[in-house]
Amino acid sequence: MSDFIVHGVPGSPYVRCVLLGLEEKGVAWRLAPMRPPEAKSAAHLARHPFGRIPVLDHGDFRLYEAQAILRYLDRIIPAPALTPADPRAEARMNQVAGITDWYVMPDISAGITFGRVVAPRFGLPADEARIAAAIPRARVCVDELARLLGDQTFMAGEAVSIADLMLIPHMAFLDEAAEGQTLLGPHANLKAWIARMSARPSMRATTWEALLAPA
Repeated sequence: MSDFIVHGVPGSPYVRCVLLGLEEKGVAWRLAPMRPPEAKSAAHLARHPFGRIPVLDHGDFRLYEAQAILRYLDRIIPAPALTPADPRAEARMNQVAGITDWYVMPDISAGITFGRVVAPRFGLPADEARIAAAIPRARVCVDELARLLGDQTFMAGEAVSIADLMLIPHMAFLDEAAEGQTLLGPHANLKAWIARMSARPSMRATTWEALLAPA
């Protein structure tokens, strides 16, 4: 099988979730690193007309949209499975993946952790007003994710699924922010899930530091 090439910005939660999928599948991959402004370059727009990341190249096949990439990987590399066999567990996986895209990304990642965790790495100031405005919506996200997790080991049951891979890059950043500690504080189950996911070899292999380390 051809190696997989992922085009994207190191540190992006959406780039990381795809790299997590590749790591969990145990296949070789290569990150073609980009700087944030390159997402709107002519070269990248030829890969992704909407100017977003990541993009996957697998031989002569090109694919964008993180959920689509993870589902593709799960079809072509069946083991270990990242989609539950039980229909209700699969539905929960799809629900959490949707929550990640539609609510966690704008309300937690764009609203809080970009300013609090990402911006300082580039010497940029935090938008304090934006962070403050995002907290009530972020609390809804965190509370609901904790409710959906319940006493399960992972978001869709007792095995890692696409839901966990989509969500953990966002939540790992939230766990680094002071606001995240406040939001996560009442939810021991969600804190334990973050710790459990963060201890996985796939997470250790895809940290910001690991991706930027010299080859």
